[in-house]
Amino acid sequence: MKRKLIAAVGVAGMMVGVVACGSDSDSKGTTDANGNKTLTVWVMDGSAPAPWLEAVNKDFEAKHKGVKVKVETQQWNGIQEKVTTALSEDTPPDVLELGNTQTAGYAATGGLADLSADKAELGGDGWNKGMLASAEYDGKLYSAPWYAANRVVVYDKAAYAKAKVTPPKTRDEWIAGLEKLKAADSKSQPIYLPGQSWYVLAGFIWDEGGDFAVKDGDKWKGTLSTPEAASAMEFYKKLQSFSTAPKDKDEATPQQSTDIVPKGGVASWIGLGWEAGGAIDAMKKAGKTADFGYFPIPGKTADKPGSVFFGGSNLAISERSKNKDLAKEWLALAAGKDQMTKYSAAVTGALLPNNDAAQFKPEAGSFAEAMAKAAAAGNITPVTPGWANVETAPNPIKEYMTKVLKGEDAKKAGEAADKVITERINQQ
Repeated sequence: MKRKLIAAVGVAGMMVGVVACGSDSDSKGTTDANGNKTLTVWVMDGSAPAPWLEAVNKDFEAKHKGVKVKVETQQWNGIQEKVTTALSEDTPPDVLELGNTQTAGYAATGGLADLSADKAELGGDGWNKGMLASAEYDGKLYSAPWYAANRVVVYDKAAYAKAKVTPPKTRDEWIAGLEKLKAADSKSQPIYLPGQSWYVLAGFIWDEGGDFAVKDGDKWKGTLSTPEAASAMEFYKKLQSFSTAPKDKDEATPQQSTDIVPKGGVASWIGLGWEAGGAIDAMKKAGKTADFGYFPIPGKTADKPGSVFFGGSNLAISERSKNKDLAKEWLALAAGKDQMTKYSAAVTGALLPNNDAAQFKPEAGSFAEAMAKAAAAGNITPVTPGWANVETAPNPIKEYMTKVLKGEDAKKAGEAADKVITERINQQ
């Protein structure tokens, strides 16, 4: 998702603070008159809790006398252009944070260092496989996965108790529960699900063994006209039939967490951690008390949760870095299991670390617990530089969903979407 990562994951609202050392300055000197080196690291606003990052740098500097780590905090607005420019300069940042759907694009331009030979030293053997996919391009490793987040089902405990519904483990149980909720309260929506929540649809498509696009020789082609996509959309349509949400809008228009849920009449909805927090705050301001429960999006069978989209960030090294060896050592430290365990604890489970073994043990019944369970089925959109073009408005996936929800044949709607996806995804 082009870089709606923090907008979508909401890290800024879920952490106590961000690193304050450094600034948006473009000065990136590497060696001073005394021969001391500076390792420049770019992190995005909201991604790294200050105490954690300061500890990483203190540890690194203690092992490398004469080396100073300079952290520069960047803003998401305009970051793609800024990174593109920086990677083309003679003194780019040595290490930089990139959105997981952006990494392939920068790798394709030659701006990132090939880390394939360093994978083991960077801790790659323990990385979450779903996150790792976004760090690779054309068979090579160009970054270390850092963190991710995914959606879960948020439900009103009182509404579920009234209807005698318990958190489902399968799709069939999910639908049966929604039927009970509908029967128990005809004035309430069993689930709020807008017609264009395409990240939710993505999971259903992956559950069917499909995808939005696949490699076809040297090119890519859209695959929404396939039976797998049709089956996924059929299930989405079934879920959406329990909702009065608009068929031609996504979850952000209006914002489901702050504009819809606080008004009441919603028994459940699908969202990210920041959305759950936003709903709780909005209800509190309105004089209401939220009592939410959380469960992973159910899978087709009880042995595996439904697939979910991983929104997250990776840490890469600039190809033109003058300090590649030092950058690799810093990256190995920051993205290694020990520091990722501390990172996970620092964000109190709000984000998933790159190593499953580093996962902070979340509180029972929390959003973080449900998110961690769902992580076993995490996935990402096609890893190719052209994917960002697909998401550009008007998004063909959204248009496909609305057409099918309004009665158009899924294959016909899929064929129209595939033409757009194929054209856009092959544009570099």
